[in-house]
Amino acid sequence: MDTRSDPAPGKTVRGLQAPPCAMVIFGSSGDLTKRLLMPALYNLAKAGRLSDRLALIGVDRTDRSNDAFRDYLAEGVRSFISDTATGPLAAPFDARAWEFLAARMTRVQGDVTDPQMYDRLAKELKAAEAEHGTGGNVVFYLAVASQLFGPVIDRLAAAGLLNEENGYWRRVIIEKPFGHDLESARALDARILKVLSEQQIYRMDHFLGKETVQNIMVLRFANAIFEPLWNRDHIDHVQITVSETVGVERRAGFYEATGALRDMVPNHVFQLLSLTAMEPPNSFAADAVRTEKDKVLESVIPLDDDDLRRNVVRGQYTAGVVRGQPVKGYREEEGVAPDSTTETYVALRLGIDNWRWAGVPFYLRTGKALARRTTEIAIQFKRVPFALFRDTPVDTLPANVLVLQLQPDEGISLQFGAKQPGPIIHLGGVRMDFRYRDYFNTEPSTGYETLVYDCMIGDATLFQRADSVEAGWAVVQPILDVWRSDKSVPLEFYTAGTAGPDAAEQLLWRSGRQWRPLT
Repeated sequence: MDTRSDPAPGKTVRGLQAPPCAMVIFGSSGDLTKRLLMPALYNLAKAGRLSDRLALIGVDRTDRSNDAFRDYLAEGVRSFISDTATGPLAAPFDARAWEFLAARMTRVQGDVTDPQMYDRLAKELKAAEAEHGTGGNVVFYLAVASQLFGPVIDRLAAAGLLNEENGYWRRVIIEKPFGHDLESARALDARILKVLSEQQIYRMDHFLGKETVQNIMVLRFANAIFEPLWNRDHIDHVQITVSETVGVERRAGFYEATGALRDMVPNHVFQLLSLTAMEPPNSFAADAVRTEKDKVLESVIPLDDDDLRRNVVRGQYTAGVVRGQPVKGYREEEGVAPDSTTETYVALRLGIDNWRWAGVPFYLRTGKALARRTTEIAIQFKRVPFALFRDTPVDTLPANVLVLQLQPDEGISLQFGAKQPGPIIHLGGVRMDFRYRDYFNTEPSTGYETLVYDCMIGDATLFQRADSVEAGWAVVQPILDVWRSDKSVPLEFYTAGTAGPDAAEQLLWRSGRQWRPLT
């Protein structure tokens, strides 16, 4: 994360360009590489952030020539630009940026479970070092199925490709999900830490690449008007929402084994929770920031059986209409069991047991096939005493709400009360809005640009550490255990295109609160 502040003595100074390196992409013909990773590399090339001594090596099983491989990935870049451009397709496409990448791109065909493939990869890395001057530095990007993370790293180690010597470095980016539960996350950490140091491992969560996510720390710690209010004395509660309008679509096989809780909460949602609730780090150094984030998850009050039934809601969508289009119910999707209990929605009420947040509830919700696509953090402040207004027509005082909108319209808004014009005192809620695209004229991005660049320069601030991953799983593991063992836990149904199940509303209604509207 480029803070662009003056470095302290002894700190590494960030340059504009990343250092020389080769990037090896396992799963280079996959959807993630085509839709997200390659457009991100294109944007970095366009911005001049990539070293002139860069090499890109794709690894996959498809039978393609190097030229066909480049054309396939170029299609992904053009699709990304077409989806985000405001003018004609030809106008925004930067042919020079693409040619910069294409000239440095080769591939190795083979199965990632085949040890002989790694011998061919080693030869390709040597050739890239000689041709492009990569200096022996390598980023291995694992855009493959999660069950292959361990085997790929084991075989890289066996081939000697993870060794760091003679001044060069080797780093591995691992996509989510990192584990399927607490036990598997611990097992995967133990497995890869046998052959890698923690400093070589970059556990990816692309949410952290979004500008507004990074801006949470800046908003809090660089502005004197916010941080003094950021505590239990002034904040009534916090809502974190990650809602999607899409259903499971073609991912039913994955989703049946995963569900909304595993898919979103230990990673995306808890990252937002940690950034919102963390204490000020002593610097923007990676370990300082990640240590404070980890403390938040370790301070989450454990959920016992009574808490689980009262403060956790799981839901599943039925047939409905989303944005004017009919949507089949989850159980009607191809590949879904007709009696499936897999949740497509989850809402939680959590507490954080520390001095800053004691008594402040955190409400988290995420789901599919909902009324609106949005990711936001809403900080609702306590209401002022009503005494001043008791002899006026004012019935209630509007709450002050600070909303950090992370997607799709990245920005920040502040809601406060104001008197409506006229001779009688009537209050209305007004809102001040800030939008990144309006103020900074931002370019479209995938969210991967910052993360890829940070890995290349060795900044792990926006990546998860092993203890953070395991702390996140430790919070949700009791929920998974109860859902698996106790069939009496209800599965609440909601119509596609709505805000979720009614039971989720009860999480807030019981204390006189309510969710921010999705409709």
